Amino acid sequence: MRQAARALAFLLEWFLIIQMFALSIVVIYAVISRKMGASLSWYDEIAAIQLAWITYYGAALAALRRRHIGFDGVLLALPIPIRRVMVILSEALVIGFFALLTWSGWEVLQVLEGMSLISLTWVPVQLTQSVIPIGGALFIICSLLSFPDYYKLTMAGHSFEHPEIVEEEPA
Repeated sequence: MRQAARALAFLLEWFLIIQMFALSIVVIYAVISRKMGASLSWYDEIAAIQLAWITYYGAALAALRRRHIGFDGVLLALPIPIRRVMVILSEALVIGFFALLTWSGWEVLQVLEGMSLISLTWVPVQLTQSVIPIGGALFIICSLLSFPDYYKLTMAGHSFEHPEIVEEEPA
């Protein structure tokens, strides 16, 4: 699982680097064009889509590294039997939410069939909005890949979010 997680992290990192670089180029090009009196008709639409892609794929990478918003400080304060249940319950709730997001995103893609962007009519809206189900599915995969280590460390009293927090040993 760790090897799969490393490979997925590598792919997500490079995809995000390319997206951020592309977004920077689009923004710089749009600013220069606007300063020269020639606004780009497609800039707003494309920049918003790229930002959404960076957000969704970045969230998946954060899930893989367990750097998303969580509450393991609260979990560490709980007795181990309750902590065990709460770690599993919280993970199930997060995965359930993203399963619902993935399913809803897939349903939205079916509705958008045949539509294209307003400014770039050759780009299908399904392509741009595919980030919703793909991002949701990636978040689930990343959560599942990172869960064993998270579970082990949380049960041992270590915080992923705050490494300075270490469970006190009983005296």
